[in-house]
Amino acid sequence: MNEFLYKKENDEEVLLTRAEAAEFLGIKEGTLAVWATHKEHLNIVKIGRLVRYRKSDLIEFINRRTVTIPESTI
Repeated sequence: MNEFLYKKENDEEVLLTRAEAAEFLGIKEGTLAVWATHKEHLNIVKIGRLVRYRKSDLIEFINRRTVTIPESTI
């Protein structure tokens, strides 16, 4: 990954580019752009015309979509 705009000691406040965020989530950049602007309630950071994603927001995004399946159904 490239150098980031902002780093915090715990690494969760790192700002990622769209390419880096898409790589982190394992999806295509276009999918991430659609999610951020339409339906998925994914937070973005706007710096002028630049769009960045906080790593902590991506982790929270994943956590909100994590489904726990009871052992009895496996």
